[in-house]
Amino acid sequence: MNNHQASRLGRMESEAMSVFRGPDHIRRVACLGTGLIGGGFVALFLARGLDVIVWDPAPEAKRRLDELLTTAWPTLERLGARAEDRGSLSWARTALEAVTTADFVQESAPERIELKRNLYAEIELHVPTDVVIATSSSGFTITELQADRSPSPRLVVGHPFNPPYLIPLVEVAGAPYTSGEALAAAEAFYESIGKVVIRMDHEIPGFIANHLQAALEREAMHLVAEGHATPQQIDAAIVQALAPRWTAIGPCMVRHMATVAGIGAYFERFHLGSERFLSHVEPPKFTPELIQAMEEGCRAMSADRDKAALASARDRMVIETLLAQRRAGLSGHGI
Repeated sequence: MNNHQASRLGRMESEAMSVFRGPDHIRRVACLGTGLIGGGFVALFLARGLDVIVWDPAPEAKRRLDELLTTAWPTLERLGARAEDRGSLSWARTALEAVTTADFVQESAPERIELKRNLYAEIELHVPTDVVIATSSSGFTITELQADRSPSPRLVVGHPFNPPYLIPLVEVAGAPYTSGEALAAAEAFYESIGKVVIRMDHEIPGFIANHLQAALEREAMHLVAEGHATPQQIDAAIVQALAPRWTAIGPCMVRHMATVAGIGAYFERFHLGSERFLSHVEPPKFTPELIQAMEEGCRAMSADRDKAALASARDRMVIETLLAQRRAGLSGHGI
């Protein structure tokens, strides 16, 4: 067991008796905001049989949510949702009305920090004390969101990827003062509705997946701006090369499997700066600490399987992805 695994196990044991409502006690979810992210969460919660009370002051909010649910429901049915299990949907006249009877609060207001801060100041005293408040913020940290007020230990990041009813990932994070029990309760709730949770050990602006996405998008725009590639070529490179492989393994395991001796050998063969021409941002220093972290992480993902077993599992997943692309009628560049 590596240090990260041991730390996580100890953290889970210490949080076993939570003061916050867990999945078994969450029946009613308040959703504040019904845009693409908030509305996507509404669709997911309904599909999992939860009752949802929503609040959104925008004049077109009801029409917009109805359209989103109409689009999302066939997709959710293909993933196993049943109409007879669908939760109920109701509208609140105010944010206070929405949160007062909630077992979990998912805030998905527009990404404007003052708006979010004002909303928390308005609702927090009215949310039951054992209920977690999660924000869908895609960039603001909890520390930033509470910089102007007394910190709340139960406000956590619950950042999804769009659309939330389809993409599995949710990133859970908090400030140094955030309750570990609140983080654990949020993690357990999201997992109970089928999400794959990355629980971060500490917060950073943008979290993890957005950093990775931004790096790829930044390089794509550099290639176009410098005349090296067209958008069509870039999307073809993603859809026909990176995406099928990344459905099975991520970039860390790609490196690990590319050498006979594993990812440690990569750092021996490629010294600092050797791949600078592939990026507009200078790569990190290959410190012993970085190499150790990469080796330990890849060993954990390998789960004692040899390279042949890993390659076979990867190939099966890539084949299924390629066949799915054919069935969906994807062009060479994607949709």
